[in-house]
Amino acid sequence: VSTVGLLAGVAAAAISQSAIVTTGLVLIVVEGFSMGVGSFLTEETTEEMEGGKPETWGAIRGAVVMLVSYCLAGMIPLAPYAFFAGKTAVVTSIILSLLGLLILGYGTSKFYHRPHPFRHAIKMFFLGGTAVLVGILVGKLFQV
Repeated sequence: VSTVGLLAGVAAAAISQSAIVTTGLVLIVVEGFSMGVGSFLTEETTEEMEGGKPETWGAIRGAVVMLVSYCLAGMIPLAPYAFFAGKTAVVTSIILSLLGLLILGYGTSKFYHRPHPFRHAIKMFFLGGTAVLVGILVGKLFQV
């Protein structure tokens, strides 16, 4: 969600396509690494609080999975900027991202046997859409 919001905002600020792709790649790798570190620390802390000895390799494995999955998922909103320019890239990125959120919301709801999977999918769609809108508005506001 943050990636598509940032990309839409940067594109709204009318910078070059190569700068948008570079910005997106930097964001995806930095956020992926940050998420991986967060996963590692959370897993170790949880094990310590439960009275066990932290299993470092398990925490590392979880961190790597988080990093890789975040980077792969981040390519969904970034890919259109590598193939299209201008509004076509922005619209394609937003559509793919919102579609991904619908699928993720529905899929996680079904996986965890939650009631009303469509409601969860729509909720993710609108929350993600709000983040995109914020990115666009901020990009327009600070356009230089």
